[in-house]
Amino acid sequence: MASPELVTDNVDASEIEDNEPVLVKKQTLLLMISVMVVALCGIVYELIIAAVSSYLIGNSIYQFSITIGLFMFAMGLGSWLTKWINKNLISKFIMIEITVALIGGICSSLLFLMFPYYTLYRPVMFSLIIVIGTLVGLEIPLLARILSRSTSWKHSIANVLSLDYLGALIGSVGFPLLMLPMLGLFRSSFAIGLLNISVALLAIIVFGKTLQGYWKLLVSAVTVLVLLLVGLFLSESLTKFAEGQMYADNVIFHKQTEYQRIVVTHNQRNNDVRLYLDKHIQFASIDEHRYHESLVHPVMSFPGSRKNVLILGGGDGMAVREILKYPEVERITLVDIDPVITELCATFEPIRKLNEGALDSDKLVVVNEDAFSWLRDYMGEISEQKPAFDRVIIDLPDPHNEALDKLYSKEFYHIVRQSMSADGYMISQCSSPFFAREVYWCIRTTMEAAEFNVKSFRIPMVSFGIWGFHICAASSQPDWSNDIDESMCKFMSNELFESCTHFGKDISRIEMPVNRTLEPKLYSLYEKNLNRKKK
Repeated sequence: MASPELVTDNVDASEIEDNEPVLVKKQTLLLMISVMVVALCGIVYELIIAAVSSYLIGNSIYQFSITIGLFMFAMGLGSWLTKWINKNLISKFIMIEITVALIGGICSSLLFLMFPYYTLYRPVMFSLIIVIGTLVGLEIPLLARILSRSTSWKHSIANVLSLDYLGALIGSVGFPLLMLPMLGLFRSSFAIGLLNISVALLAIIVFGKTLQGYWKLLVSAVTVLVLLLVGLFLSESLTKFAEGQMYADNVIFHKQTEYQRIVVTHNQRNNDVRLYLDKHIQFASIDEHRYHESLVHPVMSFPGSRKNVLILGGGDGMAVREILKYPEVERITLVDIDPVITELCATFEPIRKLNEGALDSDKLVVVNEDAFSWLRDYMGEISEQKPAFDRVIIDLPDPHNEALDKLYSKEFYHIVRQSMSADGYMISQCSSPFFAREVYWCIRTTMEAAEFNVKSFRIPMVSFGIWGFHICAASSQPDWSNDIDESMCKFMSNELFESCTHFGKDISRIEMPVNRTLEPKLYSLYEKNLNRKKK
């Protein structure tokens, strides 16, 4: 029988990490904390890249899926590469931390700056994912090997992986709930970079001059720290510059909220104020009256009660402004998920001037909740205290993401119908029948599937092009005789409304599927139509 001392398992002597010192207690504690911080930073970089790409390009499901898949592959690649790192593991780990802090810290800024050069955007995005993912993949195996010097492999792996998963949880929860709304995309990436570089600096201090290349590591870490602090300090200017590259007019307000990116621009030449949500235009002051008069006055002109009006979306207050022209209206309920929007449009003077202070009306009740959930609850509580709605005005953004898609579904329209009076009417903006023909007619098909009677029309807009609406009646035999009070309008008239119900051959109705919550069709159709428009 062979002597135990002679069994080597064919391990190359060069792979034995005898140059690594046994860790003291404070070094072990630092490295354990580093595992959690490294995991937190890695997941946040991943989320930042996906969020930036969703904001700039759209199709968030695609962006997050590609980012997560490619990032995981790159982490596997990094883990595989660690088998060639055999000496000076702590110094190598610190070098990786410095590198990932720098690249991860500037990733969101770099992506924003690349966006105007559209053909370069995806190569840069993929490169960032692969590089950061590979570096993150290098970190965890190295830390496990270093920690194994002071404990068994069994305990080392158990401790490292448990802390790794805990850090990933903190990062994935903290990013959407805290970092994104409080810091925005630019500051978040710089702040996470500072976490990485702090780990590197603490390791340099704790392990001291026993590290190979101590002074080189220290100078590099301090340099990156200074760069990230400068970036964090200048992030507001960087954000303004980057967004200025994307908008033709001057950016006069921008804010990342829990739900969306809000940007307001101003063109001094023609005094045009525009509101953008996630880069999608919501109104332009030069012709918003055309849109909002078309959204409100046709549906308000049909026979029946107009006492109780519901607006879904419409946080800018323009639809409220038009509804308040009808003295018989007793109550307006506005449901908009984002409190920042309703607060902004009630107080920010360039928008407040446009909506004429409508959001201060005593007749108005503002609800900052998800429209789907709120309406579902309201439907089940309709009573004398909570009466059915006589008119419903849907002024939601186009279905450019999966969260908005459900607000154009059969299930949603069914809830809306159940919340309306028997002779009530609903109207919804429905994108452009010219640029998004399939989207426009898919929405009508979906409304009809929810047992609405539908009347469609479109109007010419300077800022949007041809824009479409669908009016829905809850009654099986609706009275479509309208009588618009033209004295209330700058644009809309009875004659114009009638002419706008006719469609040319290139925008006429086409057969489209029903959009359902569990079988979403509209979101992909919107992306398809949007890409065709870009071409």
